[in-house]
Amino acid sequence: MRRTAVVLSLLLLPAVLPAQEAVDTAAVRRIREAAFAGQVMEIASWLTDVYGPRLTGSPISKQAGDWATKKLTEWGLRDARLEPWGEFGRGWTNERTMVQVTAPVPFPVTAYPAAWTPGTNGPVSGKVVAVIVDSAPDFAKYRGRLRGAIVMTGAPRAVPAAWEPLAKRLTDEELAKMAASPAPAPQGQQGPQNQEQFRARMQAQQALAAQRTQFLRDEGVVAVLQPGRGDGGTVFVGSGGSRDPRTPSALPVLAVAIEHYGRIWRTLEKGIEVTMDLDVRNSFHDQDLTSFNVLAEIPGTSKADEVVMLGAHFDSWHGGTGATDNAAGSAVMMEAVRILKALNLPLKRTVRIALWTGEEQGLLGSRAWVRNTYGTRDSLKPAAAKFSGYFNVDNGTGAIRGVYLQGNGNIAPVFDAWIKPFADKGVKTLTLQNTGGTDHLAFDAAGLPGFQFIQDPLEYSTRTHHSSMDTWERLQADDMKLNAAVVAAFVYLTANRPELLPRKGGLTP
Repeated sequence: MRRTAVVLSLLLLPAVLPAQEAVDTAAVRRIREAAFAGQVMEIASWLTDVYGPRLTGSPISKQAGDWATKKLTEWGLRDARLEPWGEFGRGWTNERTMVQVTAPVPFPVTAYPAAWTPGTNGPVSGKVVAVIVDSAPDFAKYRGRLRGAIVMTGAPRAVPAAWEPLAKRLTDEELAKMAASPAPAPQGQQGPQNQEQFRARMQAQQALAAQRTQFLRDEGVVAVLQPGRGDGGTVFVGSGGSRDPRTPSALPVLAVAIEHYGRIWRTLEKGIEVTMDLDVRNSFHDQDLTSFNVLAEIPGTSKADEVVMLGAHFDSWHGGTGATDNAAGSAVMMEAVRILKALNLPLKRTVRIALWTGEEQGLLGSRAWVRNTYGTRDSLKPAAAKFSGYFNVDNGTGAIRGVYLQGNGNIAPVFDAWIKPFADKGVKTLTLQNTGGTDHLAFDAAGLPGFQFIQDPLEYSTRTHHSSMDTWERLQADDMKLNAAVVAAFVYLTANRPELLPRKGGLTP
């Protein structure tokens, strides 16, 4: 163990030292061996190559859920099911995207449609027009000039050279800094922020964007091109329309690779006409507006009414196949429960796997499930007293290096003991800091122990997160196998610990 992790653990120990946390090293060794000879990459291939992308509400998301429940049942888990959590809105899929500049020099354009935007209703052609609207008076400059046009809505940004590699692992210095970080400030006590000004600015921007969309629709624009985030052929793409079937459809919107977007823009700046062919086929699915979570259990024995959970979000965006975000986490969790069943390890507590949908739209599936099952921090249901902890993976394919404690100093001595069998793989760091934007926060918000693992970032934020490059090829097999081993070990140890996991702030179940 690194010295910084030891110091952290000692600082967090209570005045009266508890008994040394027990670790079944023989079972952990078996878990490691099974994981590194396991199936995690094959599971990930099914979730990406066959059932990707998994945009919430899309037919392929449901197909992926059906496949997952079938596999979990085959492995011996009980009651594998798709459990509805509430109304999500209409589904959306893209079936065809063809974008081609036809003049002055023909070339194919790399572009991806924004989710929940309509298609072009068949092949269309048109002139490309740059439209810059910074305030309401700017609309007058374009009125009557845009019918049948394909509109560019912003200047291209500068693209710096990629001097540094896209991928990286956490260094010892970075991990030491995380380990030494103090507990995060309680919610509402962070540094001063002028929330009113921020809210007003956002509302003004949203209002102008809505005005612009309505203006372009009224003017008869064919489609809107936006400069895609990313470079080197990578395009990051998200939503451009509403999931609400009562909301009028937006215009067709395409995120364009910056290298192609910039070429078109600079050609227009020279006074040269650019024409383009488009054929974008998108479909909305309004038959069922609800969505689901995938759940299944391994029943416990002597403490079967108590629960330990592991999970990851199942949904993705649509530019790639949702590999690092988050087939990686879903495959790791499925592999972890497969290993626990295959090894027939004894489990005192019930182990429940949950694969969430609607995460990309605001942790919708996990928040609804926690609220329905355990209640809220101010009004917990009786079931919450039987809940031990939840473990989450959602930071890409990178190797697990430790755990974010979410400000729970009481858990540090426990996890300090549990990561020791993985120290040879660089799993050594505990930090009191939290990390945001994923499903453990649904549990933490209810005052329940929920944890995300620290992972090497690799290419996550620079290349794969919500991008066209988020494919199986970007997954790292050895890292995925390690992650399955760590998760399975933590779940096994939680399931068999004499007590429930300690909660932060002195709270008791």
